[in-house]
Amino acid sequence: MTAPAWRLLVTEPTDGAPNMAVDEALWRGRQAGTSPPTLRFFAWRPPTVSLGYGQPLDRHVDVQACRRLGVGIVRRPTGGSAIYHDGPERELTYSVVATAGDLGIAPDLLETYHWIGRALLRGLRALGAAAELVPERPPEGPIPAFCFARTGAWEIEIGRRKLVGSAQRRQGASFLQHGSVLLGVDEARVRAVFPTTRDPLATLTTLEAALGRRPSFDEVAHALGAAFEAEHGLALTPGGLTHEEIERMESLVRDRYATPAWLAPPAAPTA
Repeated sequence: MTAPAWRLLVTEPTDGAPNMAVDEALWRGRQAGTSPPTLRFFAWRPPTVSLGYGQPLDRHVDVQACRRLGVGIVRRPTGGSAIYHDGPERELTYSVVATAGDLGIAPDLLETYHWIGRALLRGLRALGAAAELVPERPPEGPIPAFCFARTGAWEIEIGRRKLVGSAQRRQGASFLQHGSVLLGVDEARVRAVFPTTRDPLATLTTLEAALGRRPSFDEVAHALGAAFEAEHGLALTPGGLTHEEIERMESLVRDRYATPAWLAPPAAPTA
């Protein structure tokens, strides 16, 4: 069977609203059949905290510290807990937009996580990181407010410290998954913006710590792209956003991601 043609999309660092709007625009395009399956690499400018789709903006993220430090805040279209995202000197963020058929697997959340995790793992090991793909573990206590405080099923660790944090949202057979690969970490900012997380640095690690040097964004993007091709037999073709995708992204920024209503805490359920 011929593998589907995948697009490799590398976008310039930008702030939270357009970054998340691009991901949703790609996802909607794949749902409609107008966009190809896409692997995207990107970073953030300015640094930004992204909240999970249903996560409240409460005391667990210090809004005043974010304002003081020039850190943006955005709500993701995917679930999970908050992540502090940095520029390309300290982080690479990936997203995968596809259908189960594009992957050749059943439309199952954990199967999708595993499929993506295998490729990420291969790329990180190619860089020299002693990374491990973590199978499902029983949950320990409530869901933490900080994504890197706990490792989920088929996420990636080094020495039992989390290196990659991911989140996904599905609609039918289509899905959007994105995640943060830590090249380095701004320790002071992470502590400042997550004041209620006991020790946010105790449970995470970075490629800089693992390799004894900090690899560049481009180096990591190249290794991960090659790993998706090798692990899954994909043919990644570099490309850009289509005119339709740009229009959809701009509309999503204007009507959703840049609005106070979207960032507000989710409404409490009614009785």
